Amino acid sequence: MSDRLIFSDFSDAKTSPPLGVPIEVMPGILWIRLALPFQLNHVNIYLIDDGDGWAVFDTGPGDATTQAVWTKLLADHIDRPLTRLIVTHYHPDHIGMAGWLAERFHLPVYMSETEYLLSRNIHLDPGALDAPHYREFYLHHGLDAEATQRVVTQGHAYLRLVTGLPPTFERVMTQDRLRIGRRDFVVLTGAGHSPEQIVMYCEADEIFFSADQVLNKISPNVSVTATDPNGDPLRYYLSSLDALATAIPASALALPGHGLPFRNVPGRIEELKTHHAARCDQIREACRAAPLSVAELVPTLFHRALDPQQISFAFSEILAHVNYLLRQGLLETVVDDSKRVRYFPTPGT
Repeated sequence: MSDRLIFSDFSDAKTSPPLGVPIEVMPGILWIRLALPFQLNHVNIYLIDDGDGWAVFDTGPGDATTQAVWTKLLADHIDRPLTRLIVTHYHPDHIGMAGWLAERFHLPVYMSETEYLLSRNIHLDPGALDAPHYREFYLHHGLDAEATQRVVTQGHAYLRLVTGLPPTFERVMTQDRLRIGRRDFVVLTGAGHSPEQIVMYCEADEIFFSADQVLNKISPNVSVTATDPNGDPLRYYLSSLDALATAIPASALALPGHGLPFRNVPGRIEELKTHHAARCDQIREACRAAPLSVAELVPTLFHRALDPQQISFAFSEILAHVNYLLRQGLLETVVDDSKRVRYFPTPGT
């Protein structure tokens, strides 16, 4: 493949590769950047040398644009067959093309059980995205009826960006080991961004496929969902980060789901923890003058116009921090006559 670009060292990378062009980020590992129809406009996927073929690590969204890119990749750039799909989590930018690729090339899909079942459940019960408990979830926390309508209906976009999953899959769990070509990877899992996202580390070559759990310049979304409204995903996320900081050395090359490859994962984890601590402080300070609902906190923490998808992410991420602070005993609640809940700092804290 003479048309494949080769980058031998990403320690000082400042630019991203062209969309849809494979980059050999390390021997036997191709990095491909795909376009997304969101504000976060790209996702990284990877092909890993698997001996007689290539293992696929995440797939991109299940839309016509991505299908055309995959068709061109397979015709013009990829010199060996695909062997298997490894899908990190159920979000459409990572799982979207899995059904199409698995069916077309008869590929097994490797996933954690939770992420597989979550995606399958959305396909089996799409009406649940507009169920009463979803609406009550947003209304209870202060979102008005018009904004709630926009948020709950945009959830159906998931079904338009995912090509489905095969009826069977290969389950992987934390501490499992996968032999991919000449490399051995240990599977690790992390919660918070999604319930059981898988990441992989090759100790011999110090390669860490970090998916969306640890990103270079941005913080992955950590959200409370309507099906677990009192959940504490931020606590799970911070706990996952602590485990990864111990498992991944600073010298390892991280290959993330978005942004550029980077080194010093433990250092980046400290930055992410500091970011979330600052968010918690912002929420408590904003609620000192008067109790605020989650919806009222959105413009306080996000100082730009948000579309329905962004409102949903911002709302659910603020609630993740609120639930974390409630569990820490640093916030308390007050409920008004319309059953909307607001928050204020615990006296003396």
